[in-house]
Amino acid sequence: METPGNLFVVAAPSGAGKSSLVKALLELDSHLAVSISHTTRTPRGQEQQGREYVFTDEATFRAMIDRGEFFEWALVHGNLYGTSRTAIEDRLNRGEDVVLEIDWQGALQIKKIFPYAVLIFILPPSWNELQQRLQRRGEDQPDVIAQRMENARAEVAQARHFDFVIINALFETALFDLKTVVHSQRLKYAAQRRNKSQVFAALDLI
Repeated sequence: METPGNLFVVAAPSGAGKSSLVKALLELDSHLAVSISHTTRTPRGQEQQGREYVFTDEATFRAMIDRGEFFEWALVHGNLYGTSRTAIEDRLNRGEDVVLEIDWQGALQIKKIFPYAVLIFILPPSWNELQQRLQRRGEDQPDVIAQRMENARAEVAQARHFDFVIINALFETALFDLKTVVHSQRLKYAAQRRNKSQVFAALDLI
């Protein structure tokens, strides 16, 4: 499935800084749109319906699965997460670049549907730093943090399946790296041909 827009998929273990990096990237790049995932988990902190996630109950979520409304969905930390098919297709077909924040399972599912999707994995600089970030966040109980750390080891092992890996040791450096990946993808021949098809046709390249 080829569309004028580029699709960027960002995954990371909990606490690696994925959401903060994507939020900062969106503030710097007006040509990027974020796709809001559906989830059955409850909102955390200042999260709002339709801003960070579309929060829904499990029965509604599973009915959407049955109707084929998700490009991908996965069970993560005991909750369901999914990416709306219509929202992604509409934006990509309009030539918008879309960024998804999802887990590694969903990222690999997306890659099967969109072979040209760019998969980016965010790594913490160390296990100790990851644990400290989860603790500083102040959102989870110790047993939940322990479970997230255990899950993180399995998640990090999947980084080898991604196109790019960014180590988030210093936020500003990691953000620069993320911007570089996005800009570089836009300049690739195949991406330019999809997005600037009129120019390529005028130059007899299509």
